[in-house]
Amino acid sequence: MSKHITPAEAAALIPDGAVVTVSSSSGLGCPDLMLKAIGERFDTTGHPQNITTLHPIAAGDMSGIKGVDYIARKGLLARIIGGSYPSGPSSSEPPVIWQMIGNDDIPAYNIPSGILFDMHREAAAKRPGVLTKVGLDTFVDPAREGCAMNAKAAAEPVVKKVEFEGEEWLYFKAIVPQVAIIRATTADERGNLTYEHEGAYLGGLDQALAARNNGGIIIAQVKRITKSGSLKPHDVRVPGMLVDYVVVDPDQKQTTLTDYDPAISGEIFRPLETFRVPEFNIQKVIARRVAQELQGGSCVNLGFGISANVPRILLEEGLHGAVTWVIEQGAVGGVPLLDFAFGCASNADAYMPSPYQFTYFQGAGFDASLLSFLEIGSDGSVNVSKLSFRPHVTAGAGGFVDITARAKKIVFSGMFNAGAKLSVADGKLVIEKEGKLKKLVEAVEHVTFSGPRSVAQGQEITYITERCVLKLTPDGIMLTEIAPGIELQTHILDQSEFPLIVSDKLKVMDAALFGEALIGLSLPEKPARTLTGAQHG
Repeated sequence: MSKHITPAEAAALIPDGAVVTVSSSSGLGCPDLMLKAIGERFDTTGHPQNITTLHPIAAGDMSGIKGVDYIARKGLLARIIGGSYPSGPSSSEPPVIWQMIGNDDIPAYNIPSGILFDMHREAAAKRPGVLTKVGLDTFVDPAREGCAMNAKAAAEPVVKKVEFEGEEWLYFKAIVPQVAIIRATTADERGNLTYEHEGAYLGGLDQALAARNNGGIIIAQVKRITKSGSLKPHDVRVPGMLVDYVVVDPDQKQTTLTDYDPAISGEIFRPLETFRVPEFNIQKVIARRVAQELQGGSCVNLGFGISANVPRILLEEGLHGAVTWVIEQGAVGGVPLLDFAFGCASNADAYMPSPYQFTYFQGAGFDASLLSFLEIGSDGSVNVSKLSFRPHVTAGAGGFVDITARAKKIVFSGMFNAGAKLSVADGKLVIEKEGKLKKLVEAVEHVTFSGPRSVAQGQEITYITERCVLKLTPDGIMLTEIAPGIELQTHILDQSEFPLIVSDKLKVMDAALFGEALIGLSLPEKPARTLTGAQHG
């Protein structure tokens, strides 16, 4: 018997007060039609009321895929828990969900994506919750915000600090969903799901298990339905025994602003010459210097921002394949995409389900992470998750906290100041007008990465800007390199709210970074892996 029903029929199955988990990453894999149907049902009937929604990565992107904004209604939504939230340019109207969060209409939480997936797995196995050190001394820690995004959330904590086996841990109680809404490409008549046009598997299987094992229902949105028995068993990522209902949206987008690109789903491989390489500008200078931190043969995580261009630097320099890129949505290898398609990769080697990718990150199985910063504090802490004057632009932390918790090496990149007018002439950096907003501040507004905890763990931390390179040391932040054309006192020391340690071996950054020609990048090989003792915590 077919499990196919209409979106309206599926929306009618969601009871008042339900906990609903939604699988998506911004526009990637978003069951947009299903979320729209829930909002339309509420507008017509006033139900479902007071639901809690869980979004381990994010739902919707405000660029043609509204996602969570369809259900951002007073009376419909009672509480929301997300790894991140839709964002938009500062000139646009904030997403409705951000207005609800900012107005304190509902409790809203930003829990790291990996921890949210862990909470689902604990619920599926009927275990009490998650014990983790991920998030200690960051906004996740109850000693700070405890993941709360507003006053209503602060009054209803979702995390507490506990002692276990003589150590300090964070404890997140498992959350049991009554409904899971997931997405795939194809369902057969029995509800078996395949993902052949998707850019990632995300966490649909784990979310379905959490609902099924606790007596809930699973609704799958797909592009098409096929005859029972026509799918190859090895291609099925979510078996039909876990799927109760199937909704069809033949027009579902593959990801943000992308109807369908077979290279994103690994069905074809694009010729390397078809990938756009960055035009020469200040951001490219920074990305080039970040690339110089890499080793051949390493596995490197990428975050959004300037660092997302680093794979294109290697491509341009003839080094594609020297590094394996890993991103939180699950792609391994290939060429990570930019802008609205970030989170996808073309020509990938493999796709891992997001929960397992986060296990890889949380346990520091990878070699380095390339991430961005909004602010750097005097203690080395980094903020990427909150700026009070631009709240709907900073979308939350996503997997940032999971990734940085134990990473062996992290390279943060960004502009030294905000709003500076810069140019390059004769291989030198020229500051035409200084920025009005300093990004090296005494204390960051929101601690997404803890400098003191990093020092205690012995992590290697580098901050790269257009005008200098900085390193985190036990004694503070040390200036190790300066761009050609930059005046140390005026352009760097005076532009930081706190004193910098100037290395007695201060170097000038490679002048080749500041020219349009290739820089002749070469990567030292990563040392061969040897057996190390098991480490926990």
